[in-house]
Amino acid sequence: MSTLTIRLPDDTAQRLKSLAQSRGLSMNKLVEQLSAHALSAWDTENHFRAMAATGNVAQALAILDRLDAVDATQR
Repeated sequence: MSTLTIRLPDDTAQRLKSLAQSRGLSMNKLVEQLSAHALSAWDTENHFRAMAATGNVAQALAILDRLDAVDATQR
C-alpha cells in the first residue's frame, strides 16, 4: 500500500470531507472509491478504443442498421 499526499484547494477538500461524512466514510475510503471508479471508466474506455482499432467499420454499421430495423418494428 502506498501513501499519497495531494494538494487541493481548501473548498474542494472541505467538500470532499462533507461528502465522505455524508456517506459514512473516511476521507481515505472515499478517495479510494472515487479512484476505483475513475480507473474503471479509464479501463473501459481503453478497452473500447482497442476494440475499435481492430474492428470492421462496415460490419459495425451493418449491425447498427439491423438494430435500427428491429427498433422500427417495435414502435
